[in-house]
Amino acid sequence: MPDTIQPSLDEIVSLAKRRGFAYQTSAIYGGLANSYDFGPLGVELLRNIKNEWWNEFINKRPDMVGIDSQILLHPQTWVASGHVGSFNDPLVDDVVTKKRYRADHLIEEWVENQNAKGDTKWINFNIEELSLKEMAKFIQENEILSPDGNKVTDPKSFNLLFETSIGNIADEKTKVYLRGETAQGIFTNFRQVLDSTRVQIPFGIGQIGKSFRNEITTGQFVFRTFELEQAEIEYFFNPKNQDWHELLEKWKEQMMNFVVNNLGVRNENLRWRRHSDIERSFYSKDTYDLDYNYSFGWKELWGVAYRTDYDLKQHMEYSGQSLAYRDPHTDEVFVPHVVEPALGIGRAFLMVLTDAYFNDKEKNRIVLKLKPSLAPYKVAVFPLVKNKPEIVSRAEKLYSILSSKFSCTWDSRGNIGKRYLYQDEIGTPFCVTVDYESLEDEQVTVRNRDTAIQERVSIEKLESYIISMLK
Repeated sequence: MPDTIQPSLDEIVSLAKRRGFAYQTSAIYGGLANSYDFGPLGVELLRNIKNEWWNEFINKRPDMVGIDSQILLHPQTWVASGHVGSFNDPLVDDVVTKKRYRADHLIEEWVENQNAKGDTKWINFNIEELSLKEMAKFIQENEILSPDGNKVTDPKSFNLLFETSIGNIADEKTKVYLRGETAQGIFTNFRQVLDSTRVQIPFGIGQIGKSFRNEITTGQFVFRTFELEQAEIEYFFNPKNQDWHELLEKWKEQMMNFVVNNLGVRNENLRWRRHSDIERSFYSKDTYDLDYNYSFGWKELWGVAYRTDYDLKQHMEYSGQSLAYRDPHTDEVFVPHVVEPALGIGRAFLMVLTDAYFNDKEKNRIVLKLKPSLAPYKVAVFPLVKNKPEIVSRAEKLYSILSSKFSCTWDSRGNIGKRYLYQDEIGTPFCVTVDYESLEDEQVTVRNRDTAIQERVSIEKLESYIISMLK
């Protein structure tokens, strides 16, 4: 069993950059704060995570459909949803440098330092329960300073929506917003989905897409960024026919099963945390976060909330359009209630990298023990040497066959040992080597990533062997 001590964030960032999972955006210009690009391996891992989610929650379920709404929605959408008025973060300014910081993050870091010093009274402290006034008082009483060691101002609310405009003529420009969440595109399309499909309550609408939040972050890699990707579901139901408590528990079970079974994450690194009455959004009757134990502490990966009928009623009020549902069996007309599971794809990406990272000190190698279904490449094909045309040709032919069945990569650089170490570090489950003997016995050497065990396998049976091992 691998050592369960979490790798440091620096180790994950180093691996991500070194092996092409993620880089800082616009690095040649000095980078852009809180922004990252996903490299050749990163896009493959992201795609596999998203495909797992889509297949599990959309394709496999008769009660689910998917959509893909626009990033720019009608600006009234965000007034109705409450984002324009209350989508805020508490920010403070360094009185000397004028740099801006999240007040709750400064307090959280201070509390973590106290806990590290053994001050036990802060163990159960919950920053989410503090109001702006209480944060200001807490900062003053505990003399909390900025990262530069200077005093900070009292916290103020700062809206997170990114503003932009449509049109080229100044007087005719229309203010719009980059969407702050994907959920609102689902709510505003509720009637059109009903009218264009054969779905009936209870059913859900899901989508994966980009959202944007103009927030100040504190260097947690892809965990919290300006541009983020979400996988959200709005599950509509009739509260007279379904107990929302039971429905919420059912979604919690499905979410946990997905993270453990589909993404291959260890149970001991996951926990549920219920929102307090103060922390919970006013329109939610109950909210839970599925937290993961990142290298910088327990943080939200996936949230699930019972949002009642708040969103549909808000859009009915502001649009003047009916979003009520008529039950085809009873003729009852009602506004559906909603349970919303919302997953951060970037957070899932960071979780998967963190949970799979294993420093095999005995064999002096870093192994990314990704679940095979998530690995960017399932198989790496090598010619033992690159100066023997018959070996290279046989390996190229094998690569062509395997790549039609699996995500494969080709590598003929350096010695075989370095190739193995590279594939271990990027998470490739199997390495297949064509050697001198392969020309005679029609067998290849297959090396297992996790065990480093090698065995000879017939080329004729190689495909079925890999399929059986990937399960």
